[in-house]
Amino acid sequence: NMISEKNYSAVTNFEQLLEVEYGAVGEPERNDFEYNAQLFIIAEKLKEYRKKAHLTQAELAEKIGTKKSYIPRIEKAKADIQISTLFKIFEKGLGVNLAFKFS
Repeated sequence: NMISEKNYSAVTNFEQLLEVEYGAVGEPERNDFEYNAQLFIIAEKLKEYRKKAHLTQAELAEKIGTKKSYIPRIEKAKADIQISTLFKIFEKGLGVNLAFKFS
């Protein structure tokens, strides 16, 4: 088994670093990285807004009618989340309007 060395010598920006580490956009390893990065961002935003609303994870779960274990799983980026549930959590549970940007 030959372990390939990653070549960082030509890296001059973040996109190039991502390509060296995870492959080009569209490759499976890069897709996994992008997906997990998005889950992490959602998790961090949820924690931020929940704390601003002075709600515990259990209180937020009760407010939107879900299991107490669901909010901690989202905040740890360990749960897939449907768009409708995301809207329910932020808009109904936290009073935050969501907007999506497609580029």
